[in-house]
Amino acid sequence: MDERIEISRGLVAEFATAKVILPVSKKPLVFHSNGQYDKTDWEHALQENGPAARLGDQIQITRVEIEDTKIVLEINGGTRRGHWYDHVQVGMGGGLGGSTTTVPVNQSGQPAPGSHVVIVFPGSVPSLKAAEIRQMLAPIFDFEKHSASEQYVDKLPEPIKKAIKEQRAIEGMDRDQVLLALGRPKSKSREINRDGDEIEDWVYGEPPGKMTFVKFTENKVVSVQESYANIGGRTSPPLPAPR
Repeated sequence: MDERIEISRGLVAEFATAKVILPVSKKPLVFHSNGQYDKTDWEHALQENGPAARLGDQIQITRVEIEDTKIVLEINGGTRRGHWYDHVQVGMGGGLGGSTTTVPVNQSGQPAPGSHVVIVFPGSVPSLKAAEIRQMLAPIFDFEKHSASEQYVDKLPEPIKKAIKEQRAIEGMDRDQVLLALGRPKSKSREINRDGDEIEDWVYGEPPGKMTFVKFTENKVVSVQESYANIGGRTSPPLPAPR
């Protein structure tokens, strides 16, 4: 279980440069663990659906699913429409008769070009680290040119850098930094308060286990609460004032 968590946290939100044309595909594009893939199948998907990324484009791994004999990677949000917030609706109070009007956050309606790649193993998925999977994907993705998370984290203030390495969220982080620290949340909710501020809550874990609640205001964490079976909790200390 720890290895799966390490793989997910080491790959989700990671950027790379496409070394081949990556087709849009709802059905995962097969890539074998020995570095081989059927170029004809990929070409057929490209002709059918067009490119998710061209040679030299930057891609991002947005989800990782580890199964018995394969690892499925969602690229650029897969074939979902747009970003995760495209389907989120924001409640605006003060309508006629005190009603609340809900409007989509993103009203463009344009689909984001995404895809899926499945790494297939000859047997069960072996013991692996995220770095080994990045190396395995070298024929199609170059992580060295843009090892985003490592380079990004190194430039962060020390308290945030320390929290990410310890896999915890603290006040003052933004969404990207929380994703690096904790991965994708179990659920999200979003609203606009009476002052017009955007409030967003991310929830990690499930009862009766450990639950972590991260609250954002305007893309900054304002509180972090943890509880076990909904009993007790704490708020992370704020970041020290800059000198």
